[in-house]
Amino acid sequence: MVSVATSVDLSVSVGALRLTNPIIAASGTFGYGLEFSHLVNLNRLGGVVVKGLSIEPMDGAPAPRMCETPSGMLNAVGLQNVGVRAFVAEILPKLRAFRSAVLANVFGRTVQEYVQVVEVLEAAEGLAGYELNISCPNVSKGGTHFGSDPQLAAEVVAAVRKVAKRPLWVKLSPNVTDIAEIARATEAAGADALTVANTYIAMSVDPETRKSRLGNLTGGLSGPAIKPITLRLVYEASRAVKIPVVALGGVEAAEDVAEYMVVGAAAVQVGTASFIDPQATEKLVDGLEKWCTIHNICNMNELRGCLRQ
Repeated sequence: MVSVATSVDLSVSVGALRLTNPIIAASGTFGYGLEFSHLVNLNRLGGVVVKGLSIEPMDGAPAPRMCETPSGMLNAVGLQNVGVRAFVAEILPKLRAFRSAVLANVFGRTVQEYVQVVEVLEAAEGLAGYELNISCPNVSKGGTHFGSDPQLAAEVVAAVRKVAKRPLWVKLSPNVTDIAEIARATEAAGADALTVANTYIAMSVDPETRKSRLGNLTGGLSGPAIKPITLRLVYEASRAVKIPVVALGGVEAAEDVAEYMVVGAAAVQVGTASFIDPQATEKLVDGLEKWCTIHNICNMNELRGCLRQ
């Protein structure tokens, strides 16, 4: 007979940032958070990472921007956003009404643009931290240009670290030979945590039209299909650095969260699942509490890094 815990403490820490639970809505899949507030109780989530912000508004990639793939989804949105100044003036004040940690995903085509975006955000109230996107595969400049080279990745992080007083997370690319090398470089440059990982460069074509099913030739693959690969990357990154790792890739159920934490993750981000079910993030909080109760886990941190060899 399975013994049952009387209560579960879902709270986790990602460095200095304390979250009520490890469920975070991923950037690029949850709008700015407000779009989901009539469907999801944002206060129940550990955090929300808003869609990528650039110094000037961006139109993004041509349509179509998404297509379904076996056990996953391919997207090429291209970081469409209102620009950091409009975000601070029009959106951030509304997000302050919620208790969940709000992080701003930051994008730039140059190192200076990353710095400029963070400087604008530093002057505003209501953010728990930043997530530097150095790994988007769907833009012509920036993106994987920084995320695939340890020296360039470190250069971006070091420059932003000089102006950022809030916690600084770095979103890494899976499209690299050795993620541990990139992880160590960004840690040395001043990152407080890592998000592992962004989407995988992939493509899908229509054999009848002989064209890409996306407006771009390639896009980023996400969803359940990538979880086993990302699980390995989270394990490798966690062993390579001392700072926390936040896992991202194919999280749909409580068991997925537990798997990532067992290999070393401090928290998880939920992306593609929100396209399938807009309430997926909140349901995961409930599901995780039930899973822990059934398995007699009193504190989420009991799972972290407990992989048996």
